[in-house]
Amino acid sequence: MTGNKFNEFVEIVKRLRKECPWDREQTNDSIKAATIEEAYEVVEAIEKKNYDDLKSELGDLLLHVVFHTIIASESNDFTIDDVIDGIQNKLIRRHPHVFGNVKVSGSQEVKKNWEEIKLEEGRNSVLEGVPEMLPALQRAHRLQEKASKVGFDWEKKEDVWKKVIEEIEEMHQIEEKRLKLKDKSFEDLHNKLEDEVGDVFFALVNYARFLDVNPENALRRTNAKFIRRFAYVEEKIKAMGKKLSDSNLKEMDFYWEESKDKV
Repeated sequence: MTGNKFNEFVEIVKRLRKECPWDREQTNDSIKAATIEEAYEVVEAIEKKNYDDLKSELGDLLLHVVFHTIIASESNDFTIDDVIDGIQNKLIRRHPHVFGNVKVSGSQEVKKNWEEIKLEEGRNSVLEGVPEMLPALQRAHRLQEKASKVGFDWEKKEDVWKKVIEEIEEMHQIEEKRLKLKDKSFEDLHNKLEDEVGDVFFALVNYARFLDVNPENALRRTNAKFIRRFAYVEEKIKAMGKKLSDSNLKEMDFYWEESKDKV
């Protein structure tokens, strides 16, 4: 039944491509941003634990997979069968402990073998395959993960924390220098400061990894918390018959602290 359902779905998308004016106009490039948006909507449904939404969003994402493939097939680049064959072969090839005779001690060895198999497939670097389009925080996490799988990693969590403190101090030192300058060197030091801020974030991502915390997930949670608490502040100020622009920091801080026990 599943196979028949999938084939029916592919035929529906093919018909849309032929008969719908909007669908006919699309290219892989024109819908790429929407594909990213659909992936984020899947993540949002997962985080909200809304399985009705997740079911719907996964359908939207599947539509994009099939639509991209149909567009590519029109120029004889590849077909849906090629896509399925490719992922099936990759899964079998990269899981020799399941489909072959390789023995593994646990998930860490599985990850290590996965990266080694990728190199055998022709990649020039362990770090290849981390999309440049990923959010910078998430990309830093993935780059560090990949390097760690082949042994390029810190040995102790405490040393990672020392690195965080070191990078923060270096950032602060550059800012102190920058504040004392008013000539062209100011701009040069601003670029250096940007580098140092990046180093701080990178070090914090590393430390989060050692805490077994995904930094992208952590920051999303903090963003959501900020929105809830700020909305509480806005609601309270509005209840006073005032606009935020008519309020002051002392008032807003009071309700911000109050929001921590409310939302």
